[in-house]
Amino acid sequence: MEKIYVSTRDQNRKMTSKQAILEGISKDGGLYVWPDIDSVQIDLHTICEQSYKENAYTILQPLLPDFSEEELKTCIENAYGHSFSSPDITPVKKVDDVYVLELFHGPTSAFKDVALTLLPQLMSVALKAGDQKAMILTATSGDTGKAALEGFKDVDRIGICVFYPHQKVSQIQYRQMATQQGKNVKVYAIEGNFDDAQSKVKSLFLDEDLRKKAEAQNVILTSANSINIGRLVPQIVYYFESYKYLVNHGAIQLGDPVSFSVPTGNFGDVLAGYYAYMMGLPVKKFYVASNANHVLTDFLTTGVYDRNRAFVQTISPSMDILISSNLERLLYYMSGKDTKLVSQCMSDLSKTGRYQIPDTLLQKIQSLFGCAYLDDKQTKETIATVYQESKVVLDPHSAIAYQVAKDAKERPIVALATASPYKFSQDVLDALHQNSTDELEAMKQLQTICSDPIPKGLKALESLEIRHKEVISVEQMKDVVEKNMEALL
Repeated sequence: MEKIYVSTRDQNRKMTSKQAILEGISKDGGLYVWPDIDSVQIDLHTICEQSYKENAYTILQPLLPDFSEEELKTCIENAYGHSFSSPDITPVKKVDDVYVLELFHGPTSAFKDVALTLLPQLMSVALKAGDQKAMILTATSGDTGKAALEGFKDVDRIGICVFYPHQKVSQIQYRQMATQQGKNVKVYAIEGNFDDAQSKVKSLFLDEDLRKKAEAQNVILTSANSINIGRLVPQIVYYFESYKYLVNHGAIQLGDPVSFSVPTGNFGDVLAGYYAYMMGLPVKKFYVASNANHVLTDFLTTGVYDRNRAFVQTISPSMDILISSNLERLLYYMSGKDTKLVSQCMSDLSKTGRYQIPDTLLQKIQSLFGCAYLDDKQTKETIATVYQESKVVLDPHSAIAYQVAKDAKERPIVALATASPYKFSQDVLDALHQNSTDELEAMKQLQTICSDPIPKGLKALESLEIRHKEVISVEQMKDVVEKNMEALL
């Protein structure tokens, strides 16, 4: 089997795609990358003539070469055959002069569904090669948690623990996770923010004591976050899909470049776009759209990444992140695969909370990546303006991407809409100067002005029992993982 994946921090740590998916994060703390991903060049003419599922196979097959044709096609069919409310999976809508890529038509109404309907399929196939079991540890800022729980619930030989920041997600996000059914799932609120949860989860993967206990039970510890390459690569597909739409609707000619505006916290979604670019998608510029936690805006402007700042709780909680894990992968590729530089930067970040990249590297990144951010006030103004002018309702994350796209010079430009407005009904209504005291009532109120109906998964929340009520400290996370390895598996 071809070992094409290596660690961002050590070229000599080599893995097959199945091994990389099961391991999640490298034992040296690095993330798995394929050094020669740009050797795969996707034929755009073929893309424009195929369905979503056919394009998923065309794009993913070279990235996952140790999956057989039958295995991969079965995984894709199971993921996208019946889980999405739109036949296009990720439809595109033109709003004024911006193309909006809607990524929220999956089972949990967030873009994470595109990858997290497929990752459990890939992981199950990878596990079949042996007799091991997998324990998934996932930190979430709101959307990943529910999408992972839904994707992995009752999957054979896989257990999942999700950790989210207590009282720092929307009420709908909380209810989605707290009502989760499934014999192999556990959900915990942690005292702290997303970065606290994510940093602890990363440290648990590298914890020798925990690893030995897992190995004694024949269990692999792995992740459903975008640090897992199996979570990241399915997101490449919808960048090509949006390009297909623009070509097939006469907005561009085949080969013309397109720009993208991506709401970003952990840098995974925009990194998937960069992967598409390396695989032959004609891109002029990626705009990294941030909220008041604008650590990425500052980095892309100055070359200094500094998480030593106040954490701001915003109405776009999935972007309330100060440590953007996937940036490590971008540094790897943009630096010419300089694992020593990446290791040094990540070591500096761990020890001092900051690092600085060389000016030449910054200039190279800036040639492809632009950036901007909106605070809550500006986000609400955008939601109101878009609704007044087009009767389209955007959620707070999508609104940020839309406004950054509007302000950009490049056209055509695609803004990624990453969540249904119903997931953030109260904040959306507030932006539209309508008050609601309850999130569930707010959804019903929003339905009176929204062209799309309330997604059935969200509509069902009102009658579902709260099953997961535990609030724990960061220090207790290791204990609950040890306990659940036995209970869930």
